[in-house]
Amino acid sequence: MAYPSHQNLQQQALAYPVGKVVCVGRNYAAHARELNNPVPAQPLLFMKPSTALTDLSQPFPLPNHGARCGYELEVALLIGQTLTRADASQTLAAVAGYGLALDLTVRDVQDQLKAQGHPWELAKAFDQSCPLSPFVEASAIQDPTQLRLQLQINDTVRQDGNTADMLLPIPELLAYISRYFTLQAGDVVLTGTPAGVGDLQPADQLRLTLAEQYVFTAQVAA
Repeated sequence: MAYPSHQNLQQQALAYPVGKVVCVGRNYAAHARELNNPVPAQPLLFMKPSTALTDLSQPFPLPNHGARCGYELEVALLIGQTLTRADASQTLAAVAGYGLALDLTVRDVQDQLKAQGHPWELAKAFDQSCPLSPFVEASAIQDPTQLRLQLQINDTVRQDGNTADMLLPIPELLAYISRYFTLQAGDVVLTGTPAGVGDLQPADQLRLTLAEQYVFTAQVAA
């Protein structure tokens, strides 16, 4: 299903184009360790195209090109103005909204690609690989460096983290990204996932919570 536009909490379209998705891997040390990956000295960046975006409120399918599709809950940032070679002190002013996203990953395909030293796109950037919530207006978030994020699947808590545990906090992360990729209005940045990742199954029921007060529900297609 095409992703028509970014939305606010009232499910109204926001006046931003749908852009690229810039993702950071292993930004929580505990998550790196749970997958037996080294903790990186610098952010590990990759991208998803705009066609990866899908509305979290609509049932999303599991991909058919692998045996295992994993979930990764992440705080998503909606960029509201251009950032290029920005200083960390400037970056939060460019964030228009905060939401939650699932970085869907075909684990068996990713493992094969990593073993061969190949890029991850087939495992990470496929169509509908980024279910995305509506965005909370940035002014409603007092401190994005102290945001709790939680994922429940079928009423069981699977992930429960806080942006305070990021290896590179949001302002510095945006500054780092902007050294290499210009961020434009309508782009989305995924900020990394806390520990607790696992695999999804058809018809799973998901509950995603941001800052303990913004709750979004989702469902894997049967």
